[in-house]
Amino acid sequence: MSKTNSTRRTSSGKTTKQADEKKRGLFIQLYNIHGLLRGENLELGRNADTGGQTYYVYELAKAVAKREEVEEVEVVTRLIKDKGYSNDYAQPEEEIAPKCKIVRLQAGGKKYIKKEQLWDHLDEFVDQSIKHIKAKGRIPDLIHSHYADAGFVCAELTKFFGIPFIHTGHSLGRLKLENLTNSGGNKETLEKRFKFSKRIPAEEDALFYADKLVTSTRQEIEKQWSYYDNMNEKKFVVLPPGANLERFFPFNEKREWDKQSQKIRNNIRDELWKFFTNMYKPIILTLCRPDKRKNISGLIEAFGESKELQEKANLAIFAGIRKDIRLMPDNEKDVLTEMLLLMDKYNLYGKMAIPKRHDFEHEVPELYRIAAESGGVFVNSAYSENFGITLIEAAASGLPIVSTKVGGPKDIVKNLNHGILVDVTDPKNIARAALKIIDDKEKWATFSRNGIERVYEHYSWDAHAAKYLKAVKGAIKKRVDEPKSFDLVGKRAIDFKKLLIVDIDDTLLGDPEGVEAFNEMVKGFDETIGWGVATGRRFESALEALRENGVVEPDLIISSVGTEIHYRSKKEYVFSKSWRAHLSQNWRREEVEEALADLDFIEPQHEKAQREFKVSYDFVEGKKQDEGAVVDRLHRKKLKANVIFCMGKHVDVLAYRASKGRAIRYVAYLWNIPLDSILTAGDSGNDADMLTGDVQGVVVGNHQPELEELRGRKRIYFAKKKNAFGIIEGVKKYKFDERSKE
Repeated sequence: MSKTNSTRRTSSGKTTKQADEKKRGLFIQLYNIHGLLRGENLELGRNADTGGQTYYVYELAKAVAKREEVEEVEVVTRLIKDKGYSNDYAQPEEEIAPKCKIVRLQAGGKKYIKKEQLWDHLDEFVDQSIKHIKAKGRIPDLIHSHYADAGFVCAELTKFFGIPFIHTGHSLGRLKLENLTNSGGNKETLEKRFKFSKRIPAEEDALFYADKLVTSTRQEIEKQWSYYDNMNEKKFVVLPPGANLERFFPFNEKREWDKQSQKIRNNIRDELWKFFTNMYKPIILTLCRPDKRKNISGLIEAFGESKELQEKANLAIFAGIRKDIRLMPDNEKDVLTEMLLLMDKYNLYGKMAIPKRHDFEHEVPELYRIAAESGGVFVNSAYSENFGITLIEAAASGLPIVSTKVGGPKDIVKNLNHGILVDVTDPKNIARAALKIIDDKEKWATFSRNGIERVYEHYSWDAHAAKYLKAVKGAIKKRVDEPKSFDLVGKRAIDFKKLLIVDIDDTLLGDPEGVEAFNEMVKGFDETIGWGVATGRRFESALEALRENGVVEPDLIISSVGTEIHYRSKKEYVFSKSWRAHLSQNWRREEVEEALADLDFIEPQHEKAQREFKVSYDFVEGKKQDEGAVVDRLHRKKLKANVIFCMGKHVDVLAYRASKGRAIRYVAYLWNIPLDSILTAGDSGNDADMLTGDVQGVVVGNHQPELEELRGRKRIYFAKKKNAFGIIEGVKKYKFDERSKE
């Protein structure tokens, strides 16, 4: 098949594929890995990982998908199949709006895992993401990561595919670590719980590799990202999020209440009546996760210490969703327990409501409106707030606010002028501000009116989506005009349907004329065929040998008997960290060396031959070789390893997941290439497992006797010609390149 057949050219000289892609709208992927995300009835507050970030990504995806220039939006998250959670999270795909869907990928098993425990599984998530993109057959025009875990994944994807990349931090590890340490936290304990040693480097990488970073406020740039070594202010764009103004509409707007809406309102009032002895007082409302940083205790103290506030208002705290406090994580358990103790301390029964659950989709908008109808206020008592989406929702509902003055609320109140900012570290400030608004009806009405009128101008999702796309188009154009040095083989790999993988020594090399003929063959391959080498040499040695012999640069190099994989990036190669993570499980290198140390018929090879996941030995000349003793010793020590004997001279002890064949199968899985579309070629024992199975194997004519046992096996061809000419013979035999018919 000729190249012109697969990529027919138009009269303008562009391929039909290029022309079709130019006509297409934007394909955008948003990565939100750790939170519970579904198409409706978001369980915000279900746990510490499911809060404002989840809501932000959900609304952003829908708003961007509405834009005419956008063809498709995918929200990529983790698949969860857990008895404790809805089956909604176990569906691989879910449409949430026209042109917008959730894609769920499995990594780290199927059970729900807190975000701090996900770090060890993110390499797997990278692999699953590459596989998904390859299967889709289209590289996204843009990837946008949310939080540090997604930042890690998208940095790896942009290094692999060269995709334009945008990052939003939501909260930052360096600042959190400093705050917790200053509050008396033990560094070792904090590391064990929050994994700062992984999170902070991931944030640094996101800063370095991202084309743009989106923040909600200037404060995030100046007071938070400025802590980072890779800080570059030119990369940042401030885009405040919006509120769903179809759901969060003013309390005084005349609407026809349908039966369902009226039922929701009645349910809320019935729930509040369970707590309040007098429902006809203004409601002080707060909605947040049960997290110490939210300072719920400060709000309760403000209410409990002010007899005047208790006489004039009720306090309603909706702090996430709970069933049994005893079974909740320690942080949430401590906060909720403290809430109950403070309620008892100040004897707030009949004045304070702490419902166990709320329906975000339907009940939360009504909560704001009910509080506004009562003449109440909304309070955000958090010590600091990156942005403060609840302040916008309150504004849209006509509910005045009292809020922390640290972080994003400063920008919001500056734009909307719908409430009062205070220093929440002193509870008396919260109480004074709430009373000031409740007591002054004219001030209350002004704040309410300001929020309703100004929120459309500053914080609608339609306006946000328009500004967002303007920013991302700039990032996409810049990446096209000035491609970064880490634009990898991934862009080519998206088209790979076949792979040719060959050993180097005595297979590819050994006959200079054969190498020349091999080069000509590879240069003429259709763009759907990729090629690489799999060798026992270490990477540096393999690359040196290929370049010294004038071999066309391969798309990938599998080295050190399959323990390392490198992908080509223009003239450089990038190490596969995900393969490294895959091999690290249950590999105990030092124990392997210790177990084999007293076997007198083997001796360690020179230092350069040793690698992280490979311990190499030579048989000692004159000593009886006992291959069985090597394997038996490892088994008796209960050490998992893959032992490979080669040419009667060498012993390689590898991580048990490693070998040339397993590395090839890993790449096949990653790039979504069927094994029967892979042709391999080798000459010795350490090539055996890459020649067998579902691949098409070629044994060159100058092979070692140890491969004779493969003769007669299905799908293994023994070439008559030697070295590179043997590979070419095998390519023709299998008709691997269809042009071999010509």
